[in-house]
Order: sequence, then C-alpha cells, then structure tokens
Amino acid sequence: MMKNTDISKLRRDYLLTELNETNVKKDPFDQLNVWMEETIKSNLIDPSAMILATANKNAEPSVRVVLLKGIDAEGLIFFTNYESRKGKDISENPQASLLFFWKELERQIRISGKVKEVSKKESEDYFHSRPYESQLAALASKQSSIISDRQYLEGKFEELKKEFNGKEIPLPSFWGGFKLIPESFEFWQGRENRLHDRISYMKGKRDWKIVRLAP
Repeated sequence: MMKNTDISKLRRDYLLTELNETNVKKDPFDQLNVWMEETIKSNLIDPSAMILATANKNAEPSVRVVLLKGIDAEGLIFFTNYESRKGKDISENPQASLLFFWKELERQIRISGKVKEVSKKESEDYFHSRPYESQLAALASKQSSIISDRQYLEGKFEELKKEFNGKEIPLPSFWGGFKLIPESFEFWQGRENRLHDRISYMKGKRDWKIVRLAP
C-alpha cells in the first residue's frame, strides 16, 4: 500500500499553452467544439469520455464516466438505461454536472445545467446506429441491478441473440438519450506554478458573460 507521504510528492508543472479572455470564443459551445476538435486530432483515447455527476432527491451524489454522443445548439447528449442509477437520479433531480479531463493537453471543462430526455426518434436513430451486439447488450443488461454472476449476463445475451437472430431489435422502453442544457461552463488550462487559467461562462438572459476565476 502506498503511503500518503509518497502520494503527496507526486507533482508536475503545466507548460503547454495559455487561455485568456481575448483568445476564447464568445459562445462557450464554439469554444467546446474547438477544444473537442483539437482533442480528437491529438489521437487521445476516448476523447469524448466525460464524467457525469448526479444526485438523487436526497442530495446523495453519484459520479461515473459516460460518452458524449452529440452536441447541438441547446446542449450535450448522452445515452443510457433510464432505470440505471444515473437515470433515476436525473428523474428525481434534473440538475447535473459534466467534466471533460484531457490530461495530455492539460485541460478540463466543467459544465453544469439541467438534464432532459431527448425525443424518442433521436433515441431510436442512435440506438439503431450502434453495433448489433451493443443493441443486444442494452437489452440484456438491467443496468445497476444486482445479478448473480457474469454467467447470468452472458447467458441473457446469448438468449436474446438467438431470439432476434439478425432481426431488427426494437428500442427498449427503458433506454434512450439525455441532454444536459448548460447554465455554466468553465474552461481550465494548466499553467506554470499552479497559476492555472480558468475562464468561466455564465448564462445571461441574452448572451454569455465571460469572467476569469482565480485558480
């Protein structure tokens, strides 16, 4: 077991680039797209991976990694089982936060807002764009529920594989998309001596207000 004293000595400096009020886009969605494109071009593993934080009606927090599957003018889209822990949290408390962390680029983006379900058509279109085995897996897994063992899950998958046998799999009623509609963004760029750049966008009635936060 690693001692706390060993962990405390782990550090590095951040020297890649800077971020300031004059070189960011006026619209945070545009800035998000710029950073996302740069991340994809950098060939990082899972560039669309984001950490999703939710809380239930009792304010008990929960956090996990999900994959971003779309960005439109309104918000950020991901898909999941509506009966999972995150799905139940969102149904009880629609406030949530997202975090992108790209350590190789020394960057983070924090996004907070309200979550709503996307249309059934959007969910169907995306569901049927997935690999056939992924569609079967979504149907086989009652996400977040307790199961007896791995064999149970694999057995259920094989049963469904035989049942559908190449036929179109209907969109499960418990599966679909969510969209987080941002109320705030924060773009973080690592800088020398821990004097990091933090540029925040706060949503106003007509446009976004850009401010700098102390690191």
